[in-house]
Amino acid sequence: MSSAFTLFDTTIGRCGIAWGDRGVLGVQLPETDGEAKTRARVLRRFARARETAPPAEVQEAIESIVELLRGGASDLSTVALDMDGVPEFNRRVYEVARTIPAGETLTYGEVADRLGDRGAARDVGRALAQNPFALIVPCHRVLAAGGGIGGFSAPGGITTKRRLLMIEDGGKSTPLFRSL
Repeated sequence: MSSAFTLFDTTIGRCGIAWGDRGVLGVQLPETDGEAKTRARVLRRFARARETAPPAEVQEAIESIVELLRGGASDLSTVALDMDGVPEFNRRVYEVARTIPAGETLTYGEVADRLGDRGAARDVGRALAQNPFALIVPCHRVLAAGGGIGGFSAPGGITTKRRLLMIEDGGKSTPLFRSL
């Protein structure tokens, strides 16, 4: 299978996206030290990928990501993802996360409930920490119980998570912490 990637500009910085024959392989949020670090991170994650212009379906995903990060309405739930090698439990978690609309949140426990196992909240958190599809699988929309922010493994950590939630909530001073 061949893979490729490109970098693209957003309101939060230069992001990356990698794809293969079966869909998007991953999304890279911007590194704090700039484009060279973002490119290097993409190449560490997808060592065989070559940098090139994206095909139409990936360009549409990029445009949707850019719009989302502008605060616009953007539905990424139909973007094809290549989940080859993603554990089955993680796939199920990602499917639930993809149903959370922009401006809404669920807790780790609520995601576990939707999977049929309320006791799996910590496992949900671990699966989301391994999410290779940032923004397309909106792990930033999953919070800790009681309105806590929870963790975020992308560059910038919970500061980035708060920023993403604020963008989706129309730039209000505090993120939207309401569940579906």
